[in-house]
Amino acid sequence: MTTRSAHPASTPPAPPVPLTALLARRDLGLRLLAGPEDVPLHWVHTSEMADPYPYLLGGELLMTAGVQLTDPARYVERVVEAGAAALAFGVTPVYDTVPAELVEACAGQGLPLVEVPPRTPFTAVARALWQLMAEARLRELRRVTEAQQSLATAAARPAPVPAVLGALASRLAGRAVLFGPDGTESAVAGPAIPAEAAATLAELAGLVSGGPGGPASASGEEDGLRLAAYALGGGDGLTLGIATERRDPGDHTIAGVAVVLLSLLTAPHRGTDVTVRDGALVRLLLGTPPAEVAGALGPGPWTVVHASGGDDTPFATASLAAALGTPLVDQAGGTVRLLLPAPTDVTAQEGWTLGASAPVAAAELTAADAQAARALRRAEASRTSLVRHRAGGFAGLVDPGEAAAYARTLLAPLTEPLAETLRVWLSLHGSWDRTAVAMAIHRNTVRQRIARCAALLDRDLDDPDVRMELWFALRAP
Repeated sequence: MTTRSAHPASTPPAPPVPLTALLARRDLGLRLLAGPEDVPLHWVHTSEMADPYPYLLGGELLMTAGVQLTDPARYVERVVEAGAAALAFGVTPVYDTVPAELVEACAGQGLPLVEVPPRTPFTAVARALWQLMAEARLRELRRVTEAQQSLATAAARPAPVPAVLGALASRLAGRAVLFGPDGTESAVAGPAIPAEAAATLAELAGLVSGGPGGPASASGEEDGLRLAAYALGGGDGLTLGIATERRDPGDHTIAGVAVVLLSLLTAPHRGTDVTVRDGALVRLLLGTPPAEVAGALGPGPWTVVHASGGDDTPFATASLAAALGTPLVDQAGGTVRLLLPAPTDVTAQEGWTLGASAPVAAAELTAADAQAARALRRAEASRTSLVRHRAGGFAGLVDPGEAAAYARTLLAPLTEPLAETLRVWLSLHGSWDRTAVAMAIHRNTVRQRIARCAALLDRDLDDPDVRMELWFALRAP
């Protein structure tokens, strides 16, 4: 069982196109010579380098005419190491036919090899792939939109929870299960699944938690089924489990909508503590000094959180509040403000940028609100998902362990040669020549490596804020 899997950060947001769809374009005249035909293509790249490895991101259709093809076996080995999805070989002007050694090497490595006929330019293949990706993206958007409407309609029915589960199972062509706090199935929809898959799904549900610091989702596979579990935000231990035969790019979005709806539908009713807080708010509006009504909020300490992001809908805001474990939330002017009771810990939330204050007593909430606002501005400026207010100068603003974890995540796409080149280049203020001398490599190699760093990190290395963030990350322990 594999938990919490995700696509690589370099994968584009558009759905991939199967190689079979490109082969089906009769106007291109492509022919598969080796390897499987059902691999997904994320993009296309043309290269005549003897070793294209440094210029590949993975998942692409690599096209070449073999201008510098001297060792087919080594060439294919490097293409596979780079993670390319398939290789397209253009017949003429260099070769009259695809070299037999190349066909044999691709067959041995399981790399799809496609013959491109003389009449088909590489640009036509690239254009066809982009068109297929655009069409796939449009179909996926329509599917997600229709699913959202179907789930919203189901939530308005007399028995909303079973209706939402049924709509979700229908849209994902699988099984949807609502697990209770004790791990038992409280509601199900969709076809039955094998016992081992059901047990694994229940195990995944036990791994996730709606509480602070716990994982919000987990995923795995069993008996050929894709399994996923999501914690509901109501704070009562409910979990949504999903089992499907396949997992499409929009499925996570559809499941997220169902999680929000089910969280709202299963949230506990308003209690006496909520009534007390409402009374405190009324007294504030009537002019009572804040210090006199602060006690109604509880002894504290309290943490103020400012958040930006989401999709500007009440569902997104309610989902954020549920994930952070508080009913005290307000949205105004594009910023969401939340009040979290102790000992709740603020954790990063997907799709949101958060700024958190230091824990304070209820009488100091005004100062904490200003701290959270400043922390949010720093988070947005540094493109960080969560920034906490810290006193004591720059060194005290970031926890060393937290900084190291963030650095590992930020720099994960870079191999060691790329990371070291970027570190030296930044230390020498972006000088190509000085970096080349310091590393004993050619200045063009420096340029190529820095360009690859920019592509893998998806950052503008001419931006001083980006350079500063990367410099601190490279120096993190």
